[in-house]
Amino acid sequence: MFKKLLIVATVAALSACATSNPDVVHYRDTQQMGIVQDATVLSIRPVTVDGSQSGAGVVGGAMIGSVAGGGVGGNWRDRQAGSVVGLIAGALIGNAVERSATRQEAYEIVVQLRNGERRSIIQARGEESFNAGDPVVLTTTAGRTRVSRAPSVVAAPKS
Repeated sequence: MFKKLLIVATVAALSACATSNPDVVHYRDTQQMGIVQDATVLSIRPVTVDGSQSGAGVVGGAMIGSVAGGGVGGNWRDRQAGSVVGLIAGALIGNAVERSATRQEAYEIVVQLRNGERRSIIQARGEESFNAGDPVVLTTTAGRTRVSRAPSVVAAPKS
């Protein structure tokens, strides 16, 4: 029984792990045409994206805590009390673990488009770094926008 609960909790915790790294593209974004806009970085500042609370940590922690707490004590009443205390403690700890594990360091990047409009994008830290004045492109696919360095433009040969 405990082994099954542990497996369920592990699967639930791992399914809550996700990435918003701009260097990793979700499979649903493949073979999708994105809108690309040229821009210039105005400012960049580090931010922390708070972790998710999908409930997987609460459920997994509660199950493990209940089973572990139920093993404490000799008589039925002690085991029941231990199970309840373990359930509550496990849920609190599981929620905190999930939130901490899904927290990400990111950047808020403020850009100015060529038409003068400004945009702010919060993006997880990736391989690229940006500075004020850098030319970038904003790629929007399926409602999500990512910032990347603008490719070098080579003039077409004149004939």
